[in-house]
Amino acid sequence: MGVSRALLLLLCLGACLGVRAADPAPLPGKIRAASEEWSNYTQADGQGMAWDILREVFEPEGVKLEIRSVPYTRSIGLVQRGEVDAQVGAYRDETEGLLYPHWHYDVDHIYALGLASKPSPTLTTVGNYRLVWMRGYEYNSYLPNIRRYNEIHRAVGILPMLAHDRADFYIDALMEIQQVLAKADNPQQYKLSPLINLPLYLGFANNENGRALRALFDRRMEVLVKSGKLKPIFERWKQPYPFDENGNPPKP
Repeated sequence: MGVSRALLLLLCLGACLGVRAADPAPLPGKIRAASEEWSNYTQADGQGMAWDILREVFEPEGVKLEIRSVPYTRSIGLVQRGEVDAQVGAYRDETEGLLYPHWHYDVDHIYALGLASKPSPTLTTVGNYRLVWMRGYEYNSYLPNIRRYNEIHRAVGILPMLAHDRADFYIDALMEIQQVLAKADNPQQYKLSPLINLPLYLGFANNENGRALRALFDRRMEVLVKSGKLKPIFERWKQPYPFDENGNPPKP
C-alpha cells in the first residue's frame, strides 16, 4: 500500500509539473512598436488609425502600447535586435527571422500613380513600365514580372519625375499616393490605377516577449473581427474595412 501511495504521489506531481510547463509565457506589461511615421496612421504624436487599432488589441489585456517613429528599414533592424517588440506595416514573411501572426490588421491598397495621358496599368501589364517606389518597400516581390524600377528616399520628387517622363508610374499605398497628389498644382494631370491589395501585419521579435505578444494579438484579433468592434476605428478615420465576411482581405 505504501509503494502504491508513493507512486500515485509521483504521478500527481509529474502531472502538475507538466501542466505548469505547458503554461504560456507571462505577458509583458507593454508592447514596444516601431513604425515609419505616416500621417493619420502612425504619427509620432501617437495619433493615427494603426495606433488606435493596436491600442484596442493590446491595452484591454493590460499591455500598454509604446511607440517609436523611425524609417521603415530601421524598424526592421530594431525588431531583429530585440530593441522593440514589433514592426508596424509589414507584409507577411517579408523579413527572415521575424515572427508573423495569422491575422492581418489592415490592407495596403496598392495603386499606380501616373500621367492621365498614359495607358492605365493592370496587375498583368505593370511590369512593362518604368516604376518608382520608396526605398525598402520591395514591391518587386509582390507585383509580377517587374523589370525596371528605382527606389527613392523621399516623396518630394515624385510628381516632377512623372511630369518629365523620367518614370511611368509611382507605386504606393492609396493613402500615401493621395498625400503626394494633394501637393500637385494640377491634380487632373494625373490618374490612379488600382493594382493589388496586400494585407498588413505586425512583424514580432523572435524572442519570448515576441511569441507571447503574437499569440495575444491573434487571440484578440479573432474576437475583435468576429464581433465587429474594429469597424468604428476604420469609420472614424474614413478608411475601408480590411476584412470580408470570412475575415479575409477584400479583393481589389
